[in-house]
Amino acid sequence: MGFLDKAKDKLTKAVDDHGDKIAQGIDKAGAVVNEKTGGKHADKIGKATGKARDALDSLDGKNDDIPPGTAR
Repeated sequence: MGFLDKAKDKLTKAVDDHGDKIAQGIDKAGAVVNEKTGGKHADKIGKATGKARDALDSLDGKNDDIPPGTAR
């Protein structure tokens, strides 16, 4: 098992164990960026946070770790 495989396994476990907190962090980061840009790019920020949530949630092949977001 190589370095990247080990890293993916650790990240998958972290998402499994702490998906709700990770989702809150993604939402918070999106809100900060949205505020700093004055809402000019809200649609792009919403898409980016949605894709980040989806990518992290699908690491283990199941979409069950990160709850649906408010920014999607």
